[in-house]
This record gives sequence, C-alpha cells and structure tokens, in this order.
Amino acid sequence: MTTALIVVGIILFLMLLCIRIVPQASAYVIQFLGKYHSTWGAGVHFMIPLFMTVAKKVTLKEQVLDSPPQPVITKDNVAMRIDTVVYFRIFDAKLFTYGVVNPINALENLTATTLRNIVGELELDNTLTSRDTINGKMTAILDEATDQWGIKVNRVELKNIIPPEEIQNAMEKQMKAERDRRETLLQAEGHRAAAITRAEGDKQAAILAAEGERDAKIARAEGEAKALLLAKQAEADGIRALKEAAADASVLELKKLETLIALANGNAAKLIVPTDVVSTVTKNAMFTETTGLGDATIPVKE
Repeated sequence: MTTALIVVGIILFLMLLCIRIVPQASAYVIQFLGKYHSTWGAGVHFMIPLFMTVAKKVTLKEQVLDSPPQPVITKDNVAMRIDTVVYFRIFDAKLFTYGVVNPINALENLTATTLRNIVGELELDNTLTSRDTINGKMTAILDEATDQWGIKVNRVELKNIIPPEEIQNAMEKQMKAERDRRETLLQAEGHRAAAITRAEGDKQAAILAAEGERDAKIARAEGEAKALLLAKQAEADGIRALKEAAADASVLELKKLETLIALANGNAAKLIVPTDVVSTVTKNAMFTETTGLGDATIPVKE
C-alpha cells in the first residue's frame, strides 16, 4: 500500500512537471531534443520532461529601447550628440530567438549606424529643424532591417540633439538678435500706429471744427435774415395800418420827422424842424394821441 502511494505521488509530481502555463502577452519557444519544435502562446501546455525544453521566453508587449547619446557628424562637419528612443515589439518569437544573437543589442547598434548615415547627409540647420523627417526615415529603415529578426519597429523619436558648446552660444546670440529685431519692429509698428491715430484724430477734429464754424455762420445768417424779414414785415404792417387809418398828409409828414430822428441816431446836437411841420403836428394832436403816431416830443441829445 505504501509503495503504491509512493508511485502515485511520483506520477503526480511528473505530471506537474509536464504542465507549463504561458502568461498573457508572452510566447515560449519550445525545442525537442535540441531542435525547434513549436511556439506556445498564452495558456496551459504539456511538456515531455527531458525531451522538451523552453529555449526562450519572449514578451510580446511593446518595448522601448532608450539609446545613449551617439556622436554624429553633419554634412557641414559639425560634431554633435543625438540620443534616440525606439518603440518596438516582437511579432515572431521563433525569428527573434534564432534570427540573431542578442537581438536587442543588434537593434541598438543598427539604430546608431542608421542615425549617423541619415544625419551625415544633412547640414546642421536641417538637422535641427527636420526631426520628423529623420524619425520617419529611421522608422522605415529599421522596420525593414529587423523583419528577419522578428521585430516590428513602430516608431523612432529623436530624444535630444546636443550641438557643441560654441554652436549653442552662437545659436543663443542669434536667437537674442532675432528677438531684439522683433522687438524693434513691434516698437516701430506701435509708433507708426500711434502717429496714424493722432493724425486721424487731428483730421477729425479739424473737420468737426470746420463743420461747427460753418453751422454757426449758417445759423447767424439765418438769424439776420429772419430779423430783416421781421423788420420788413413790421414796416409793411405799419404802412398797412396807416393806409387802413386813412392818414392825411400831416401824419405822413410826422413819419418823415420820425425818420429824420432815426437818422440822427441821437448824435446830433440840434435838429431844425420846419414851421409848417410843427403847425401840422399841432393841428393833428388829437390824431397823434389817438393813434400813437407822430409823437410831437422830439428827443435831442445836447
């Protein structure tokens, strides 16, 4: 009985040794007697002990290869340092296992040489402003070259471009000069806009002043014309009243006298009145008191 239990225990132990669980997003490369047998995906698998072995455990997740700064020389002989970041994943575990020795190291070296080749065809200014172009070219070249290694390069990014110190100083001076130039242009534009605004304001002020003076002259002219019209109307009304009152010659003579007084304007020291006029005024005193026309009292300024 004891021997049977031992045998059963050994069998269960061997069965447990035969069970292999592959986690998600992973792949196991299996060899049978030293030769490639199969690639196991995620799940439970059974292995024959001593005959089957796991040659390599491969992760299928996207990975990041952060390369250290690499020395490169541009077309115009400027030495600089550039570090890159490569995003890749393994799509074939068999090729990744048997395609190349140490595939990650091979990818890193291939990235460095490709970067030197691409940057060597560009000048410094183009290198600094053509990151997208360099990224696209490197992605295409590395993806094609690593297909036989079971690696899929998704994208490549230039992390840092480090030019020599003297180039950095020159670039900083250039940037400062450019900022100063822009500031000068902005100030000039501001002064120009202010001058235009002031000129427009002066122009509008002159126009408004001219319009105001014109309106004032028109108003004065209209007032004078209205006053003259009222005077003429008053004179016409007076004449009409005389006619309606059937004034005789003496009243008319009295009006002439009033006209003479108005012409004197109070400046004459003496005013000679004809005798016949005085007589006429005396005879028509009643008419004068009744109508208010031809006042016999003549104010004379001494």
